[in-house]
Amino acid sequence: MARYDFASDNTAPATPEALKALIAANEGFTSGYGTDQVSAQAADLVRQMLDADAEVRFVASGTAANSISLAALCRPFESVLAHEHAHVCTDETGAPGFFGQGLGLTRLPGASGKIDPAALAQALDQPDVSYRQPAAALSLTNATEYGTVYSADALKALTTPVKAKGYGVHLDGARLANAAAAGFDLKAIKTLGVDILVVGGTKAGMPPTEAVVIFDPTLARRFDARLKQAGQLPSKGRFYAAPFIGMLEGGAFLRHAAHANAMARKLAGLMPFPVRHPVEANGLFVEMDEPTLQRLHASGWFAYRFLDGTVRFMCSWATTAEAVEALGESLRQIA
Repeated sequence: MARYDFASDNTAPATPEALKALIAANEGFTSGYGTDQVSAQAADLVRQMLDADAEVRFVASGTAANSISLAALCRPFESVLAHEHAHVCTDETGAPGFFGQGLGLTRLPGASGKIDPAALAQALDQPDVSYRQPAAALSLTNATEYGTVYSADALKALTTPVKAKGYGVHLDGARLANAAAAGFDLKAIKTLGVDILVVGGTKAGMPPTEAVVIFDPTLARRFDARLKQAGQLPSKGRFYAAPFIGMLEGGAFLRHAAHANAMARKLAGLMPFPVRHPVEANGLFVEMDEPTLQRLHASGWFAYRFLDGTVRFMCSWATTAEAVEALGESLRQIA
């Protein structure tokens, strides 16, 4: 049987802290549709983590969180600027356009998953014309799809010209915990001009859940109606919210992410193949030809070939040093 330890951080089980909170939330009766005390407590903990006064909602998936957020920032005839390999551009099956009733995605280049500021400036300078969807928002990702981490200053350099145009900013934080564990200051987000943030729960070790954090109060109006129409306002919303309590109350959110990052660095130290991108969060991307990848699969380890042709290895909260060493030995044997 193939081992999926390093295929994705989605393949890991849920953490004990998240599951304990989920079981605790199962006691007694509450009001529904996110109006319960469990959801309120989880939202307070998210606000505390960010040191920000914002509206917080919990949804089932990153695809829903990102797509609904972008739909709130754009009209159907407008476009979102994003890195060409951002999840919203490559892995969401057109969901932003579906939820946004036709909103477009304008793909920008940049090394290791980070948007090139010059490319962003060029896109912002494009004239409004009737035959092309004009930009209305910027979508950023931290940590990026290639495991690199923007600093607050680097994000600010990208958001400043966007906000000067009056456009919206969305931050996809599917691996925000890993970015924070790598040194990114979560409390700086409120100063960066971000209108809507997605705080990843699933990849951080929770059962399926993501937090949508709305910094712009004008976007919060009727947001629950938007969620309801999108099938993302469940009657038992406390079960989406509860894992965040377990992960945030005792610091497990950052503690587990720091472990995942450390395991990625350990694997990098054992890697016999060239590493293409800086190892700053919990992922490695290495140069490996197809016959070698097939030998890896035959040895019992599964890994994906990624968008730029590299082979991706992701570490999670549940990655053990022993598993890293075992994979490292298998890689050495097939190298």
